Amino acid sequence: MRVHHLNCGTMCPFGAKLVNGEGGLFAAGRMVCHCLLIETNDGLVLVDTGLGLDDVREGSARLGAPFMWATRARLDENETAARQVEKLGWKREDVRHIVPTHLDLDHAGGLADFPKATVHIFEPEHTAALHPRTTAEENRYRQAHWAHGPKWNILSLEGETWNGFDSVRAVAGVGTDVLLVPLIGHTRGHVGVAVKTGDRWIFHGGDAFFSRQEMESPPSCPPSLRLFQRLVAIDNTKRLASQARLRELARTHAHDVDVVSAHCPFTFDRFAGGAAQTTASANGVAVA
Repeated sequence: MRVHHLNCGTMCPFGAKLVNGEGGLFAAGRMVCHCLLIETNDGLVLVDTGLGLDDVREGSARLGAPFMWATRARLDENETAARQVEKLGWKREDVRHIVPTHLDLDHAGGLADFPKATVHIFEPEHTAALHPRTTAEENRYRQAHWAHGPKWNILSLEGETWNGFDSVRAVAGVGTDVLLVPLIGHTRGHVGVAVKTGDRWIFHGGDAFFSRQEMESPPSCPPSLRLFQRLVAIDNTKRLASQARLRELARTHAHDVDVVSAHCPFTFDRFAGGAAQTTASANGVAVA
């Protein structure tokens, strides 16, 4: 399968040093919404959607003022998955499957741009998003993102094993080359998505980690990102456990797994501009 790496939403929070680990304290940082567009025999598969067309057109009215204030998102219609799919020569209807790592507003904003696609999601995440239990969940999930009535494929939290991870499920209609791998903690049903490309895998870790430095041994993280992850985690103990398992995967499977994050710009830049199967890395894991 051929994989395209898309940035579907650039965010420029203040404090580059605190966000990216380099730059000035008062300089704008950079974060991305790293999505995967996968060519399969059953059409296109999109892993995460980033910000959608209505998000960039309506801004704070749709995404909320707190999100816009904190992230200083660059609302660029050309960055949406819809426009990038079209630029690559396809129609939006060619996207047959969407696999969100979770349904936070910066990951699910483009769902409405692909209304014919089947959205594959674990049941705990679907329930948390459509029936939020807390004020924090009400803020992180935007009901407008699924007001169009997506074609949900809701999966139970059970399945096979993959590289030491349990309850792994294949995406129906795609075969065993796209897998949902539970990475609970950031949200109730957060997953990573493993994609087979030739003799390697790309593992999209979603928000299980934000900085490439968190995949190093010993791990570290710029202070703003470390604080943010702890504050927004629905279960920080489980989040840290999921991150530790992901770090172990990166360490022990550098020969056949490339680990990427939803928001780390350095990891995105490593892959951007080419298909995954043609990308090589010096140490085998894409966390440089």
